[in-house]
Amino acid sequence: MPWDIIHKMRDPAACAPWLEDYDKTRAGFSWAQARALLTGLPQGRGLNIAHEAVDRHALGARGRHVALRCLARDRAAGELTYAALSAQTNRFANVLRHLGVAAGERVFMLSDRIAELYIAAFGTLKNRSVFCPMFAAFGPEPIRARLALGEAAVLVTTAALYRRKVAGIHAQLPGLRHVLLVTDDPADAELLKSPGVSDFRQLLAEASAQFEIPPTAPEDPALLHFTSGTTGTPKGVVHVHEAVAVHCATARFVLDLHDEDIFWCTADPGWVTGTSYGIVAPLALGVTLVVDREEFDPERWYGILQDERVSVWYTAPTAIRMLMKYGAQPVRSHELSSLRHICSVGEPLNPDAVVWGRDTFGIAFHDNWWQTETGGIMIANYPAMDIRPGSMGKPLPGIDAAIVRREKDGRITVLDAGVEGELALRQGWPSMFRGYLHDAARYRQCFADGWYLTGDLARRDGDGYYWFVGRADDVIKSAGHLIGPFEVESALLEHPAVAGAGVIGKPDPVVGETVKAFVELKHGIDGDEALRKQILGFARKRLGAAIAPKEITFARNLPRTRSGKIMRRLLKARELGLPEGDISTLEPAA
Repeated sequence: MPWDIIHKMRDPAACAPWLEDYDKTRAGFSWAQARALLTGLPQGRGLNIAHEAVDRHALGARGRHVALRCLARDRAAGELTYAALSAQTNRFANVLRHLGVAAGERVFMLSDRIAELYIAAFGTLKNRSVFCPMFAAFGPEPIRARLALGEAAVLVTTAALYRRKVAGIHAQLPGLRHVLLVTDDPADAELLKSPGVSDFRQLLAEASAQFEIPPTAPEDPALLHFTSGTTGTPKGVVHVHEAVAVHCATARFVLDLHDEDIFWCTADPGWVTGTSYGIVAPLALGVTLVVDREEFDPERWYGILQDERVSVWYTAPTAIRMLMKYGAQPVRSHELSSLRHICSVGEPLNPDAVVWGRDTFGIAFHDNWWQTETGGIMIANYPAMDIRPGSMGKPLPGIDAAIVRREKDGRITVLDAGVEGELALRQGWPSMFRGYLHDAARYRQCFADGWYLTGDLARRDGDGYYWFVGRADDVIKSAGHLIGPFEVESALLEHPAVAGAGVIGKPDPVVGETVKAFVELKHGIDGDEALRKQILGFARKRLGAAIAPKEITFARNLPRTRSGKIMRRLLKARELGLPEGDISTLEPAA
C-alpha cells in the first residue's frame, strides 16, 4: 500500500539539528572541513581514533563527563568518565607495549558488552595495533577461523568464554601469543596457569596510566571487521584511522548527537554498527554512551530508555519488529519524554515499522543504509527532513551516490530516476574500506570507473530519495519481471498474523523463477491451510499476481544474522539442497 510522507517532527524547545537544510549543507560540505573539526594528535603527530574519541575530551572540559554507563542484570551500574577511560586505555596500551605487540598487529576481542571491551578497543588503537571484535555467541570454529585468518597476536576474552570456546582450539593457533582473561571467579585461577594465558585486570592494574600515542598516519590500519561470505571463508574488511572523520560527521548529521545527549546503540560490537556507532562515534562527540550487557528483552529495554533518560536511540529493524509484537501498551506504561530521536539500521526498515514508531513513541524511526565496507552511514533519513516510509533516505553530505549499470567493457552508466540498478558510491570518503585482508583481487572487483559497487540493487526517485530493492544475488527474475524480495516481505508484514518474512526465487521451467515466502507467525497464532490461503490472497491484493508469492511455508524461526538480517541465501540453499556456505554469523535458533 502507499504510505504518506511523515513530515519532519521537531520539538521547538530542542536544540537545532546539526543538519537543518539538507541542500545547503550538502552544497557547502567537504571532507577537508570534517577533518578540520578533529584535533589530531598533539605536536602534529597525525590522527588516531582513540585520541579523538577519548583523550581530547579527557584533557579538556569534558574530562569529568560520563563516557560509559555500563548496565548488567546481576550488578550495580558502573560508570567511567572520559578521564577515567583515558587512564584505563593508557594502561592497556602499556600492557600491549610490554607484551611486545607492535603497530599493525591484530588484537581480537571476544566478550559481551563489558567495560573491558571498550578499554581494550581504545588501548589497542592507542598502541597503533588493529582492533578486531567478535560475537560472543560464535562457536569454536568461527572463532578459530577468524583468529587464524586475521593472524591474531592477542585475544582478550572472559574466563567463561575461554573455557567453553577457545581452550579446545588454542593449540591450533600457534601465532596467538597472548590470551588475556577477564576473570570474576576465584576458580578461574586454574586457567591462568595455561601457557600464554594472563589475567587482564592484573596486567591492567600493574601498568602505568601514562601513555603517549605514537605518531599515527590517517591511513594506518585501525579496525578489522569480518563479514560473512556466500561461500568459503568470511571476508576481513580493513578500515583506517581516518574513518573517524565519517564517524563524527554521521554522529552529527544522522544521529544528531549534542553535548548532553544520552545515547544507546543496541548493536553488538561484533557487528560493524556496534563498533562504529556503539563505541567510536558517540564518544568522538563526547556524549554519554549507555552499554547494556544483556540480550533483547522488551521490558528491560523500555526500562533502560526510561531510567537512563536516553535521548537518542539506535537499534535494528528486527528488534523494532519484535517490539511491535508486544504492542503499544508497554511503551505507554513507561515515561519516555527524554527520547527525541530514534534510528534504525541493519536491513531495510519496513514502512509499517516507521509508522508504528510515530504512532507509538510520537517520533518516527529514521532508517539509514551502509555496509561493513563503507565503514559509516552513507544514506539516511535526517531529523530535519521529511521521511518517506520504506526509503533509505538521501546521501550523506560528502557522498556521491548513483544508480548504475556496469557495462561489459567495465564502464559505468549512471541510470535515470525511477530505474532500478546497482547502488554505487563515488570513491574517496574517509571510512571507505582499504582492502579485504589477504584478498586484493576480490577488493579490486568492488570498483569500476571511479565507483564503489555495493552489490545492492536500488532505485532513486525524482526527489532524490533512494529505495532498496535487494541484494543483486537476491533479486527474483520471474516472467520478465525483476522482483525485489524486500517489497514482497514488506507487504507480507502488513498482515496482522505475520511477524517476519523471508522471500526467495524458486526455479521454474516456465517463468524462470517463482516467488516463495517463508513466514513467521506472531505468538499464539497457528499456521494452517486456511491462514496460508488468506495470506496469499492478502499479498496478491497488495502486490498483484505477477509479484505476489505463489507459495508460503510457515517457519518457526527464520535464519538471521546476529545483526538481524534475514539470510535469504540460506533459505534458498536449504530449499534447493545447495551448500549453505559460511553460516558463522547465523543467530542461534530460539
